[in-house]
Amino acid sequence: MDPNKNSAQNKTVTDIYASHVFSDDVMKQRLPEHVYLKLKDTIEKRRPLNRDIADQVAGAMMEWAVEKGATHYTHWFQPMNSITAEKHESFIENAGPGRVIMEFSGKELIQGEPDASSFPSGGIRSTFEARGYSVWDATSPAFLREDLTGVTLYIPTAFYSYHGEALDKKTPLLRSMEALSNQSQRIMKNFGDSITETVIASVGAEQEYFLIDKSYYNQRTDLQFTGRTVFGAPPPKGQEMEDHYFGSLKERIADFMRQVDVELWKLGISAKTKHHEVAPGQYELALIHTNCNVATDHNQLLMDTICKIAERNELVCLLHAKPFKGINGSGKHNNWSIVTDHGINLLEPGQTPEEKIRFLVFLTAILKAVDSHADLLRFGAATPDNDERLGQHEAPPAIISVFLGDFLTDLLDNMETKTGSKRSFHKTLQGGVSTLPALLRDDTDRNRTSPFAFTGNKFEFRMVSSLASVARPNIILNTIVADILNEFADILEHSENPLHKAEELIRETYTKHKRIVFNGNGYSDEWREEAKKRGLLEFPSSLDVYPELVSEKNISLFERQKVFNVSELKARAEIHIDTFIKQLCIEANTMIRMARTEILPAVLSCQKELLELVKIQTETGIPHGAEKEYAKTYRLHVLNFMKHLDKLEQTESEEQPCSLKDFSACQSYRDKLRHTMASLRYEGDWLECHTPRHLWPFPVYADILYKI
Repeated sequence: MDPNKNSAQNKTVTDIYASHVFSDDVMKQRLPEHVYLKLKDTIEKRRPLNRDIADQVAGAMMEWAVEKGATHYTHWFQPMNSITAEKHESFIENAGPGRVIMEFSGKELIQGEPDASSFPSGGIRSTFEARGYSVWDATSPAFLREDLTGVTLYIPTAFYSYHGEALDKKTPLLRSMEALSNQSQRIMKNFGDSITETVIASVGAEQEYFLIDKSYYNQRTDLQFTGRTVFGAPPPKGQEMEDHYFGSLKERIADFMRQVDVELWKLGISAKTKHHEVAPGQYELALIHTNCNVATDHNQLLMDTICKIAERNELVCLLHAKPFKGINGSGKHNNWSIVTDHGINLLEPGQTPEEKIRFLVFLTAILKAVDSHADLLRFGAATPDNDERLGQHEAPPAIISVFLGDFLTDLLDNMETKTGSKRSFHKTLQGGVSTLPALLRDDTDRNRTSPFAFTGNKFEFRMVSSLASVARPNIILNTIVADILNEFADILEHSENPLHKAEELIRETYTKHKRIVFNGNGYSDEWREEAKKRGLLEFPSSLDVYPELVSEKNISLFERQKVFNVSELKARAEIHIDTFIKQLCIEANTMIRMARTEILPAVLSCQKELLELVKIQTETGIPHGAEKEYAKTYRLHVLNFMKHLDKLEQTESEEQPCSLKDFSACQSYRDKLRHTMASLRYEGDWLECHTPRHLWPFPVYADILYKI
């Protein structure tokens, strides 16, 4: 049953939108004006939070929440794992024998004290050092979540250790936003801007996901424990007919999407675009751009919401980057731009000569940042599940490059050589039909094979996994671009003619870093060879890039921009390595369990039937040459399956290296495990295709992807 249906069916979107958010309008109505203005300064101008107003804000927030049915609140934070965390507290306080009152203090709003010992810390905290602090992030609005358990007030928070190290994703994201804002403002001042007080990274994340029927999910051990199928042969028909992309939605799916829209709109999340994606059973949901801190929170809520609403509809949402072998995986396209507090997008080419030069300064700073820190940008999308996706079926390759399009590339080429462009560019397109209006043409085409593509007024980072938080890629983007803007600002501020110096800086930067620009087919083998000639880095496996986080170059960068200190960087490198190896071992153990307890009994039963058939034919004198050969072939694959299964059990049982100090052993362990898993899967998938359906122990791709 959909709890939203009756309550929402007679309401418009504008009635529903942000109804569960402690929004600016709510604050203005419920807070004294001086309190509201102080809080507004913190939210919009990034000024320190005035603790003196905390009690009044807390009281108004609780009153609003209780009126809407809330009984509990939670400090909602994002630890260094793949989930969000919440610890629920009721508003009740003891008011004497048999009596309670509802109270919520400023101290309770601002600061919480969850146990930090059991969250990943990478060595920052020991198990016996349990204290951690959650602290209110006023720049991301509080909200209510309503489900069958009731209504709860959620307060977005950062999460620190007892000694102040960041134990979460939000804290370094906020630091990186400050770095980008500070350095961007320095550039703006060199172009005569004296009014900009804040510059933000604006992000719109496109979320891809699969939906499958819950009954099939419940019969697949691998989907339950790993989020992907570790066995599974391609169905007779996949996506080769290209008849799924933007295809009509089945009524069951359309109704699910309606419920998702309503829930997200209530949370002030601007769900805008929804459609069928390329693969069968795959869909996409895109949000309108907002500042990257709020966008990160919204994307976490989006993932949680689609999973919960899928459950209500007897569906399961799969967010793994590659749940099914042989068809498209799911990504999360991170659309990133830089916008001032007056709404000026600094990645818009602009109209005046000064605006055009300013745009090119930011553009070439980004080119230099990506070229100089390609390792970090690759780290921004480095998750175990993404290794199965990158470079396959429309996912970008693991080589970092930038798509600019012919128009911008031609412009920069001519600035470099100080020559005029001979390329003609028509701003309109006409389809050759008199009744069809002319179209306004964008300055750039789209390149779906590029990992980092300029798309008109933003960059689309297409490598991120569907399952991942967008915090990490945006921390990286904000920091590396801030660092180059810092370098550019130092140069411009010491110049007598900043505009002339800016043109010179654009030329020099483009000449040195244009190797990162590639407008062609990123899927081609020729590009891989060309990238090597250009000296571009390639990290096919996420594991390989994790140690780059603690290279001397990168430690210096993050400390310079005050985003991470060295202990925080080492902690994250350790956590990512440990997580990668553990995830791989979970997948290996899942394969072993499925192979031993499900597949082997099925194929041995099939083999028995084949041998009995040959025996009967032999005893009755019926010719049986073909059947005997088939039985031999089938048995050979069963024997190979058992051989690889034994080897996988042996390999997985070895000591599991999972830290920086034994990193080469981690790589070796990964390679052995993955090779054996691939061999076991090959035999298992062959057996699936040659075993009667009534004997095969779990649903196959044709069931999962098409019967919904």
